[in-house]
Amino acid sequence: MPKVLVSDKLSETAVQIFRDRGVEVDYLPDLGKDKDKLAEVIGQYDGLAIRSATKVTEKLLESAPNLKVIGRAGIGVDNVDIPAASKKGVIVMNTPFGNSVTTAEHAIAMMFAVARQLPEASVSTHAGKWEKNRFMGVELFNKTLGVIGAGNIGGIVIDRALGLHMKVLAYDPFLSEDRAKELGVTKVELDDLLGRADFITFHVPLTDKTRNILSRDAIAKLKPGVRIINCARGGLVDEEALAEALTDGRVAGAAFDVFAVEPATDSPLFNLPNVVVTPHLGAATTEAQENVALQVAEQMSDYLLTGAVQNALNMPSVTAEEASVMGPWIKLAAHLGAFVGQMTDEPIKAINVLYDGVVSEMNLNALNAAVIAGVMKASNPDVNMVSAPVMAKERGVQVSTTRQDKAGVYEGYIKLTCVTETRERSIAGTVFSDGKPRFIQIRGINVDAEVGSHMLYTRNKDVPGVIGALGMTLGDLGVNIANFTLGRSAGGSDAIAILYLDEAISDGALSALEATGKFLQARRLQFEV
Repeated sequence: MPKVLVSDKLSETAVQIFRDRGVEVDYLPDLGKDKDKLAEVIGQYDGLAIRSATKVTEKLLESAPNLKVIGRAGIGVDNVDIPAASKKGVIVMNTPFGNSVTTAEHAIAMMFAVARQLPEASVSTHAGKWEKNRFMGVELFNKTLGVIGAGNIGGIVIDRALGLHMKVLAYDPFLSEDRAKELGVTKVELDDLLGRADFITFHVPLTDKTRNILSRDAIAKLKPGVRIINCARGGLVDEEALAEALTDGRVAGAAFDVFAVEPATDSPLFNLPNVVVTPHLGAATTEAQENVALQVAEQMSDYLLTGAVQNALNMPSVTAEEASVMGPWIKLAAHLGAFVGQMTDEPIKAINVLYDGVVSEMNLNALNAAVIAGVMKASNPDVNMVSAPVMAKERGVQVSTTRQDKAGVYEGYIKLTCVTETRERSIAGTVFSDGKPRFIQIRGINVDAEVGSHMLYTRNKDVPGVIGALGMTLGDLGVNIANFTLGRSAGGSDAIAILYLDEAISDGALSALEATGKFLQARRLQFEV
């Protein structure tokens, strides 16, 4: 009988699920806070169910030779060393969608609170004052809500806002026109949203592209009197610049549940009369906590008893028999998706995947998930093989799959084509006998490129002197090339190079290449190898 330790507070109902399924369980909800005691006992368990108090470090994993699965009741896994768990062969699961309704409802509640000044009015009334004329609010009815991020949570907020008869604008690079119509929103660019919205709410992850998306410059573009709500991630908004705009009246109010530094004991937004703040309560409802606890118990039981994998962050949803054969192909699929995702700066309408030869007979659901996750990781590094297909569906991205018998010199290959409003971008790859993925075609140009952690892709007119300029420029900047692959179109008009580098190329080096005037494109690429 498999044995599970619950080291954080989970509901008794969740604990009972383990017992009812035939899993032995020890419920020690305070053990996660005692890392030494946890390390003493973890060796006897097959599974570990946690919330946020337990820290699963590399050192703890060294004391857990029998551990097979870690289940996080919730979405955040900052307290789990996933790379270390992967090396130890431990699956890490979470429950990515259990908090969606709760978080969306909190955003709506914060919007009401800042519109009607409810916290300040409550404090005043509790103090025995009757300042009816002081707290003049605004209606949500017929106001324009700007939603930045129209994924799972953003979509729920949109649905609730439309029920309040608000007009909704949405900015999301992955939102298609068809999906926007389905949601009932107007898809706009960010600057348009900033200039038109009466309320703005954020529902995007924190990435390099979204960090300070509401910067000082963006705040200057806001419609006067706007109110800002952030229940997504700290760091999306320049808090200092927003505080200045709130103080001088350009922004009428703000409601924040998340902050750039947490726990937030100080912030430029604190103690401003037109700001509502809460201590990261987005997922803090009885229903949400119960939902994620029940889900994680079911998922862990399924894996320990049947081998079924759900919501895993470091393993594809494939059977044990498939894993040994499919592993290299799953890695290739992820690399192909990552290449296209990093090369594409506009919304993707469709993802088309062709499987040829031996790979066409494999579990294409897992391969498709790896492709989609690779594509979408460029904009959302938290995406995984479980959440990626859901995210693509929410954004209206059409995914199609084609199988075909062996049709070339390779035993099998995968070709990925991504479609945007203006173009198609394609790449193909295969797995050689050494088990290593290779890129074999980019933009219709044949290549043979080994995939490395740090790569550089360039495109140029097929004229003399370009390769020399590339090598000389990188050499002068001290960039060491581990591998170098060239290719050119059949007509000889277009050429590409893909370089495997010892380390990530800097912005300065990319600028130096552009300054030569010889390259139509130079793009830094990174892959999880």
